Formats: sequence, structure tokens, C-alpha cells
Amino acid sequence: MRLLAISFVVLLAAGSAHAQAPALVWTSDLTAALAQAKASQQPVLAVFSGSDWCKPCMLLKQEVFDQPEFAQYAQGKFVLARFDFPRNKKNRLDPAQTKRNEEAAARLNKEGAFPAVVLLSPEGKVLARTGYRPGGATAFDTYLNQLLAKN
Repeated sequence: MRLLAISFVVLLAAGSAHAQAPALVWTSDLTAALAQAKASQQPVLAVFSGSDWCKPCMLLKQEVFDQPEFAQYAQGKFVLARFDFPRNKKNRLDPAQTKRNEEAAARLNKEGAFPAVVLLSPEGKVLARTGYRPGGATAFDTYLNQLLAKN
């Protein structure tokens, strides 16, 4: 009985810790992201990735963007935008989304870097560019703070 009670408390604590990480909302429309940024006076964090072919893109998503630490850090701090360029036929995006992604890349990722993380002011000015950095969510969050502090 005591073991059952301890197990219940541990499960309850684990569930509540997981529930504290907010679900992030990523847009895939640069115009909408910039409008939201201007209205909220928050910078845009725009990510360009190749989700099914670019290993550093996959690592950035797995080690940083999918982590609860990043969700807690980014919530209320950024307008999040993701522009994916998959190559596998099964992951192909609809033509309208492909066009929006290409337009965003033409504006913010002309060099075609993958992954590319671009920080924009609420007015749309490029503040900084970066990519995958090892170290996980906490290290990436710290690095983003340093980039924002420079601007």
C-alpha cells in the first residue's frame, strides 16, 4: 500500500512538471508572424529547416525546439515561425505553403542555409542570424538572450 501511494505521488509530480511546459504555436506565414510581432511588440524567431534531410535541422528541433525548457523560455517572448523544405515525396507540402516558405526564404534566407534561425524585430528588421548550436535548449536559450541583448 505504501509503495502504491509513493508511486502515485511520483506519477502526479511527473505529470504536473510536464504539464507546466506550454504548448508552443508556430506559424508558417511570415506576413502573419510579422503582424503578430508588431501587435505584441515581440521579436520573431524564424526557423528554416529541411525536416527530412538536414541532420542539423533535426538535431535543432529535437534538442531545442521540442524541449519543455525552450517552450517555457519562448512563451510570451517570441512570435515563432517555421519554414520547412522537405525533400521526400511523402512529406511534400501543399503548393500554397511551399510558395509561402519560398517567399520567406527569398526575404530572410537568400543564402539557403539549413538550419537557419533568424531573429527579427517587431518591425521586420533582421537582428541576428544563427543555426544549430550543440548544448541543448538551455544553452540555445542563453545564446538567444545574448543575441537579443546586442540589439
